[in-house]
Amino acid sequence: MNERSFIVAASMATKRNNVLLDRREQILEAALLCFAKCGFHQTSMHDISSEAGISVGLIYRYFKNKEEVIAALAAEHKKNIADLLDRAGKAPTLLEAMEILFTSHCSKTSPQIISAFVVDLFAEASRNPRVAKILRNVVKTKADGVAELIARSPEGRKLAPWLEAHQIAEMIFAVNDGTMMRSVFRASSASVSRQRERQLDVARTLWRLLFSRTSHANGHN
Repeated sequence: MNERSFIVAASMATKRNNVLLDRREQILEAALLCFAKCGFHQTSMHDISSEAGISVGLIYRYFKNKEEVIAALAAEHKKNIADLLDRAGKAPTLLEAMEILFTSHCSKTSPQIISAFVVDLFAEASRNPRVAKILRNVVKTKADGVAELIARSPEGRKLAPWLEAHQIAEMIFAVNDGTMMRSVFRASSASVSRQRERQLDVARTLWRLLFSRTSHANGHN
């Protein structure tokens, strides 16, 4: 193979890989919407194919079943978590780091869609061991990352000296997850931008309340 042929072949291979990645992303985005709107059990592979605008046979070339789709969504989320933790670790304050981590879901898809998906995913994990294992792995990755940020920051060490970093992280996630789940009950007539603004405002208010009490926490003995 001469140099020109090699370049052409490499270019074609790159284009094919890009098409495959784009198609896979298309399927995952469609699946997330279907799971959020109809629930994991009620969603079929045909529903996902219809939402994605591709044949169900093509979907089965990428994923054998819905559990594989969930696993792929979790893997993508873990990649995003790694990126977010890296960005958060460079933030000048812990408050700003928390905002980076806990407002990221407001930046792309409708926050209400994300919230509905998370609610259904937690429910499915309570009865499906395979989904539970996937979810536990993602939750642990997030909790470990947040605990590390808290442990190494001056503000974090002052938040509640009588608690370990992982315990503080658990409380933060309890508040954040609860807020996200409660948002599912809000009227969906609001625009996506308004939904984002609402969730961002709630998250930022919670973090400011938490960190504004650092001095009070220091006085606890």
